[in-house]
Amino acid sequence: MFWKMLSVSSDGKTMLSRRWLVTFKPFRIFVVGIGFFSLCFLMTSLGGQFSAKRLEDSPFTIHTEVLGGVESRVLRKISVMLEVILKRMHSLAKLDNATIADMRRLDELSSAINKLQPANLMEMIQAIAQNVSNMAIRVEQILQNSIMQGKVRDGTSTQCDIPKDPRYPECPGKVDWMRARWTSDPCYAFYGVDGSDCSFLIYLSEVEWFCPPVAWRDHSNQPTQHVDQAKEPKRPAAFRTDLSVLLNQIGTGKESLSFMKKRIRQLAQQWATAAQRLDSTLEHRWRDQKKILIHVGFLTEEAGDVFSPKVLKGGPLGEMVQWADILTALHVLGHNLKISMSVKELQNFLGVPPGRGSCPITAPLPFDLIYTDYHGLRQMKQHMGLSLKKHKCHIRVIDTFGTEPAYNHEEYATLHGYRTDWGYWNLNTRQYMTMFPHTPDNSFMGFVLEELNDTAKRSIQQNKVNNMAVVYGKETSMWKGKEGFLQILNKYMEVHGTVYYETQRPPEVPAFVKNHGVLPQQELQQLLRKAKLFIGFGFPYEGPAPLEAIANGCVFLQPKFNPPHSSLNHNFFKGKPTSREVSSQNPYAEQYIGSPHVMTVDYNNAVEFEAAIKKIIRTKVEPYLPHEYTCEGMLERVHAYIQHQDFCAPQPFFIPANLTRRGSASSSPEPLSVLLPNSTANISVPPAWPPLSALRVLVSQEGESCVDACRTHNLICEPAHFAFINNKEALLRLDVQCEVLDYEMNHVLPAFSVLRRECGLQREPLLFSCAGQSPKYRRLCPCRDFRRGQVALCGGCL
Repeated sequence: MFWKMLSVSSDGKTMLSRRWLVTFKPFRIFVVGIGFFSLCFLMTSLGGQFSAKRLEDSPFTIHTEVLGGVESRVLRKISVMLEVILKRMHSLAKLDNATIADMRRLDELSSAINKLQPANLMEMIQAIAQNVSNMAIRVEQILQNSIMQGKVRDGTSTQCDIPKDPRYPECPGKVDWMRARWTSDPCYAFYGVDGSDCSFLIYLSEVEWFCPPVAWRDHSNQPTQHVDQAKEPKRPAAFRTDLSVLLNQIGTGKESLSFMKKRIRQLAQQWATAAQRLDSTLEHRWRDQKKILIHVGFLTEEAGDVFSPKVLKGGPLGEMVQWADILTALHVLGHNLKISMSVKELQNFLGVPPGRGSCPITAPLPFDLIYTDYHGLRQMKQHMGLSLKKHKCHIRVIDTFGTEPAYNHEEYATLHGYRTDWGYWNLNTRQYMTMFPHTPDNSFMGFVLEELNDTAKRSIQQNKVNNMAVVYGKETSMWKGKEGFLQILNKYMEVHGTVYYETQRPPEVPAFVKNHGVLPQQELQQLLRKAKLFIGFGFPYEGPAPLEAIANGCVFLQPKFNPPHSSLNHNFFKGKPTSREVSSQNPYAEQYIGSPHVMTVDYNNAVEFEAAIKKIIRTKVEPYLPHEYTCEGMLERVHAYIQHQDFCAPQPFFIPANLTRRGSASSSPEPLSVLLPNSTANISVPPAWPPLSALRVLVSQEGESCVDACRTHNLICEPAHFAFINNKEALLRLDVQCEVLDYEMNHVLPAFSVLRRECGLQREPLLFSCAGQSPKYRRLCPCRDFRRGQVALCGGCL
C-alpha cells in the first residue's frame, strides 16, 4: 500500500523512500518503452544516419534532415513528446508524496505500451506517437494535481502563503505552532499534516477553524462538520419494562458492576410500575427518543477505580447506587443508550482520531446527550481536544456535592480565588446534576429507594423493636472518638453495627456493640425494619443510607454542625467547587423531611443528646419516602430534563414579567407580552422552561443568597429565569433607585446597594448564581413554586 512506502527523515519530514522510486513499476515500464522507441527509430532511419547531437540537447532531441515525408513528421512528434514526458517525470520524481489516484493513472499510462503489438511499422510508430501525446497530457495533469494539493516539500508555493486575514487573527500564530509541534501528536499526521505549510493551512482551515479556507482546495467533497440534527427524522421514545438489554450492556468483571446489576434487578418491578404510571400521567404523549452516551468515568481503570475493590469491604456505595438508577431511568424512558466503562470504549463511541487528543473530531457528534462525571469529563477533554468545547452543551455531569457558578467560570474563578481542581469547565451550571437538591444552580438528579406498599408498612410497624439502634458507619475509623455518646445510647438501646472486618482481625468497636459485618442489601433492609433508630456519626456526608432507613420506618438521628462545615473550614470540602455550608450530616433530611422522622442535635451536649434518645423511644413513626426518591419521581424528573433542557440553543434575552416585591402577595400572572430594552414594540416571549408563569421575583437582604431568600417564602431559586430580570426595567419596576448602573462580571449580580444607590447587572450569563451573596448588596432573585414532593419541578414543568 502507498502509506507503507513512506519514510521519515531526520528533520521530521515524510518522504517517499528511494527504494520505492527505483521499484516504481510504471516508471520502469516507461524506460523499457523508451528503448523500444529507439529501436523503431533505428529501423526507420535509413541505416541509422543521425545528425550529431548538440551539447545542450536532451537524449531525445533528434535532427531529421536525412528523413523526409511521413517518417520525419512522426519522429519529430515522438522526439518532442518524449522530451516533454522526461521533464514531467523528472518533476514528478521530486515530489515527496503522491496520491494513490496518481499511481493508478501512471499504471494506466504504462498499459498503453504493453498493449502495442507491431504489425505494420509505420502504423505502429503513428500509434506510438499518439499514445505518447496522450501520456504527455496525463503526466501534465498528474503534476498539476499534485502541486495543487500542496504536496511540495518546502510548501512555499503561492497557494501556501500564510494569510493575514483580520477575520482569522490567530492563523499565523497557529501555523508557527504547527511548524514547531506538529509531530507532538500522531493525530496531525492522521489528518494529512506532513510538515509543509500547505498541509498546516489545510488542517487549520478544514479540521480546525483558525485559518480561512484554502482557495485552491476542492471543498465540494469534504465532509460537513456541522450537521443539522433537526433534519434527522425524530423517533418516539416508548417506555420499557424489560431490563435484560440494559443488564447485558453494563457488562461484567467488577464487583461494582455486579452490585449495580443486582440493584437493578431488585427494583425491576417498581420501575415497571412507575413507567406505567408516568405514561398515564403524560397521557401517552409523544416523547423524542434521544441518542445517549453514558460514560461512568470513576469506574474506569484510567481513573484508578478505587471503588470496585471496596464494594464488599464497607466502601462507599452512593455513587454506584445513583449510576445504577440513572442507567435504569434512561433505559425505562425508552432512549437509545450506549454505555462506556473504559476510555477505549469512550474513544470508539465518539470517533476520536488516534493520538493524544490534540485534534478535534471532524465527524458529527453521534449523541444528543452524554452523561458522565468529573473523571469522565477530564478523560473527554484529554481525548476530544477542541471538540469538547464545541460539543460541551450536550454533556451532563453527575456531581455529588454540586458546582457553583463562581467556581465553574474559569476566568472568574482564577481571578477571584475560586479556582479548584474540579471546577472551571465553563458549563451552564444546570448541566451539573446532584444527588440531593441542595444547590438550585444545579439540576437535581437523585436516586431511588424501594417503595413499600401499605401491607409492608403495617408489618414493619408491628415488628419494630423500640430499644434497637443501628449505627451508620461501615468503617472502623468512623467509630473513633465516639465512645462518649455511644455510652449514653447504650443505656437506653441495644446498639448494632455493620462494620467491615476480616476474620482474623475483629473491628475496634465498643464491646457492647453487636456487629453484623457488611450485610447484603436485603439483609440490611431487614435489620433496618426491626430497628427504631438509625444514628449517624457525622460522616459520610449526604449519602443514601439515611433516606433508606427512614423509608424502612427508622428515626434518623444526626449531629448538628456548629459552625457549618464548608470548604473554608473542613478538609473534606476543601477543593470542592462549592462554598455551600453543610449544617448537618444530611441537610436534605433535616430541611425537607424533618421531625418526627429526622432529629438533628448537638452531640457535644450530653443533656440534649440523651433527651433526643428518650423522645425517639416514645415517638411512633411510619415508614416515609419522599415522592422525588421513588422510581416514578425520578422518571418524572429525568423525563422533564431530557425533553425541556436545551443548552445548545442560543438563550434569548428578555425583560421581566410578573415582578413582585419581597413578601407581597402574587396574583396569577397575566399573558407575557413585555417591552424589550431599546424597543418600542410589545414582543411576545417565546416558551421558556421552567415556564415564566412560575416566576416570582424577590429582593434579598444584604448578605442573603437567593437560595435563602426564596426558601423563606417556600419557593425555590430558579437560575434559568435570571436572564429575564437582569435589566434596568426590572430595577425600575421594583422602585430601586440607581444613580450608577454598571454591567460587570460578578456572581452576585443582578443586585443593588441601598446605601450607595449603585446598581449592577450581570455581564456574563454563566455567572448567574442562586448561591452568591454579599454583605454590600441586596440581590434580585428569580424564585418559582415547586410540586409537592418534587422540588426540581414547578407546578407546570412536567
